[in-house]
Amino acid sequence: MALSVLIIDDELDFAEFIINGLAEEGFSVEHALDGLQGGRMLKDRSLDLILLDWGLPRQDRLSLLKGYRLSGGDAPVIFLTARDEVHDRGEGLDVGADDYLCKPFAFAELLARVRALACRRERPSNMIVRHGDVSVDLVSQKGQRAGQDLDFTAKELALLFFFLRHPGQILSRNRIDEGVWNEDFDTTSNTFEVHLKELRRKLEAVGPRLIHNRPARAISSANHGSAAIIVACWVG
Repeated sequence: MALSVLIIDDELDFAEFIINGLAEEGFSVEHALDGLQGGRMLKDRSLDLILLDWGLPRQDRLSLLKGYRLSGGDAPVIFLTARDEVHDRGEGLDVGADDYLCKPFAFAELLARVRALACRRERPSNMIVRHGDVSVDLVSQKGQRAGQDLDFTAKELALLFFFLRHPGQILSRNRIDEGVWNEDFDTTSNTFEVHLKELRRKLEAVGPRLIHNRPARAISSANHGSAAIIVACWVG
């Protein structure tokens, strides 16, 4: 799955700006509005990175981070703060923060730091997903075929990643929509077809077709399960 990020910040507009930006880059982002909610989510989730606001309501940010580290939580943490005092930075680093970013900041700087920390995190089995001669690197958010880098959009990459996780399977349109978009996806739009067409075009510039559609009436158990291809099926 996409790299998971939790932002704990009580400024809703600011948090939504970060959430939308990271989601566009292919990250899976959740949000907690205060320290208590954030603490519960830290316990319940397996995370790749945490963005933690310095001025949290309902629970002190340092005790929240210290408790997370003492419980074995090892995801990198970036403090987001309007304060740039050396003493403040030292406090956060002492209890387990990995980096600081002072508000206001450019989104490009945040993205660079998020990716740098994700690269340092040792989870090699989750970082690259492969099938045949196609691969997706979840840290760099890049795809390759036959060793050649391909220029995918974030949504094309998400589609490809989903197919790579289900090689040789018949996948319904609804299952693809739910796995790549979410329950709010507009099934009446042609967004899926547009992204799929572009994904196919880019992959087929390097090699033969990998993504095949199968009308619902043609679905059977014969052959498709062992094929060294990616199979997508939807009602058409």
